[in-house]
Amino acid sequence: MSDLKILNEKEITGPIFGAESFRNHEQLVFCQDDETGLKAIIGIHSTTLGPALGGTRMWNYDNESDAIRDVLRLSRGMSFKAAISGLNLGGGKAVIIGDSRKDKTDALMRKFGQFVNSLSGRYITAEDVGITTHDMEMVKMETDHVTGIPESMGGSGDPSPVTAYGVFMGLKASAKYKWGSDDLSGKKVLVQGIGHVGETLVKHLTESGAIVTINDIHEDRLQEVNKAYGATIFRGSDIFENDMDIYAPCALGATVNNESIAKMNCQIIAGAANNQLANEQIHGEMLRKKGILYAPDFLINAGGLINVYSELAHYDRAESLRNTENIYNTTLDIFKMSEIENITTHTAALKIAMDRISKVKAEQAK
Repeated sequence: MSDLKILNEKEITGPIFGAESFRNHEQLVFCQDDETGLKAIIGIHSTTLGPALGGTRMWNYDNESDAIRDVLRLSRGMSFKAAISGLNLGGGKAVIIGDSRKDKTDALMRKFGQFVNSLSGRYITAEDVGITTHDMEMVKMETDHVTGIPESMGGSGDPSPVTAYGVFMGLKASAKYKWGSDDLSGKKVLVQGIGHVGETLVKHLTESGAIVTINDIHEDRLQEVNKAYGATIFRGSDIFENDMDIYAPCALGATVNNESIAKMNCQIIAGAANNQLANEQIHGEMLRKKGILYAPDFLINAGGLINVYSELAHYDRAESLRNTENIYNTTLDIFKMSEIENITTHTAALKIAMDRISKVKAEQAK
């Protein structure tokens, strides 16, 4: 196997150890294999509550620094996602650098599985952007530390439908809190990113009577989803200036930032993307002051994690859906806490998640 190494401060340029996103991380692992072209990074944020579980994302990053930044933020978010969902899991994530449509091969995924296996269960992988259940089959050939494998192999299958269902629950809860009703009939929703999760969310929204507009970097996906559900394809120059009630980001993170917030005229942000706020404190507060209700991403997109956890906890898809449905109630609780304590919704959710981790860590230290 190619070299697997723990991050050495001298080997990386830039403030990795001093970066906010790296704070409290336990481990960052770089994986490389010349034969298959694999270049991957595995981030383990916390194993306090259990093994670090989180999907693998394959993306054609502009540079390696962006990939490092992404895996750090994603793995940290997984810790909070597991904690706020009451799961006995830590937070981890992996990114593979490359174009999933051109660079991904079975051999590459199997090699990645070997690296996952070398961590001896500290990290358990699953699907994320650019990865399919077939890819998890390849990983499974090299390690048992994988979830989201096909149901035919005894797994829980593709987690994206459950992720989308959880986002839909969080979106409906947001509507309930904002407008007094979770009826989405006639509400204008822009879904940015129509991969597996985004498409299923479009399905739920159109079936509920919402007026859906879609945006994606892949024209073929836009045409497919437009044909399947009748969603309008956004053809304007700036999605944030579009007339919408709800913005549902379902692609990559950091789309909620200084520039986009200044243009937004929506009343709710609720989507599946991880790390939607470019800066958690600054942009969470900017949304609050502007009167835009933000459904914390690591709360409402936890359905997929709940689903793959079922493979470890040995419960079925029906129970996964029941547990995911509770995201509706938790989202309302977070909104109420935010209002009572005069804090952002993100801060309220983060507080609950961190409190659970801290309590368990204190018990372990006794």
